Amino acid sequence: MIHFVLLIVCAVAIYLSCEWFVNAVEWLGERLNVGKMAVGTILAAFGTALPESVVTLVAVTTGATDEAKDIGVGAAMGGPLALSTIAYGVTGAMLMLKRRKERIAAGPGATPAGARKEEALGSAADMKRLAKDQKWFLPIFAVKVTLGLVAFAFKPVLGLLFFAAYAVYFWREIRGGDDDEDEGPDLEPLKFQPKAASPSTWAVAAQTALTLVVIFFASQLFVKQLDAIGPMLGLSAAVTALLLSPVATELPEIMNAVIWVRQGKTQLALANISGAMMIQATVPSGLGLLFTRWDFDAALLWSGLITMAAIVYLLLTMRAHRLTPARLTVAAGFYLVFALGLIPILT
Repeated sequence: MIHFVLLIVCAVAIYLSCEWFVNAVEWLGERLNVGKMAVGTILAAFGTALPESVVTLVAVTTGATDEAKDIGVGAAMGGPLALSTIAYGVTGAMLMLKRRKERIAAGPGATPAGARKEEALGSAADMKRLAKDQKWFLPIFAVKVTLGLVAFAFKPVLGLLFFAAYAVYFWREIRGGDDDEDEGPDLEPLKFQPKAASPSTWAVAAQTALTLVVIFFASQLFVKQLDAIGPMLGLSAAVTALLLSPVATELPEIMNAVIWVRQGKTQLALANISGAMMIQATVPSGLGLLFTRWDFDAALLWSGLITMAAIVYLLLTMRAHRLTPARLTVAAGFYLVFALGLIPILT
């Protein structure tokens, strides 16, 4: 029973910490003078992905056996899978719920702005920008999966190329400037200084750092509770690690997206997910290549194929400017396909 209670407590702690984190990171972006979308793709994504990358680093560098190090490989594959399916799906569901509430609030026969059922998520320019992120991710991830199927002497050195790829992406996002269209309301007052029109830089930095610490420890405790609850529900350790743990480790990114959707900042929510995916496709992969065999089994290969299928689906809808909340929600169905495909693999 205690594990279920702790699970709920951790989930609440992660949500509240993320609410304070997105509040701080928007002010941090304003202090650093970066573009609005870079707040999602770089600052927020880097902050919430950093704890997971640290966990991967510890696993691949201190693991006593190859099996222990392979935990880091599984995390490097599970993160992008959860983000490209569950995270996008939850965001789509939240958008559908938000638009439904707007229609109800507008009254019978009214169609409030942004509440039309089939309205695309943003302008053609917005979709082009989001599609660009997916086009960065897909080839990098495809190379990542391919390297897991082959063996050659200098394969570990290629891990450095993944760090370089993220460095280029990082530079592109930061250099993008502040030419993004305004979205949603102005910055909310900083939680640490709610009465200040322009909070102190130290307060912005302190709130960002403190919330990241809480997110890190709450996420790790959340994963430990899932590891304990899995066997209680009759799930094997392998199923728990491949199905539940990735969702838990990406919970901060999912919470960020939910909060930004609630605030009417859809593009920031989507940018946060795509930015986190870029980190997950490069940094943990580079670490895995440098310190492990990077040898995929059937389950890891299956997770890679499903991730790429989900991204191709999203990329096609984005490029056609047909990405609606309902179509975004469909992305979560790919995770169900992954779960069903694991049954014959693990049995």
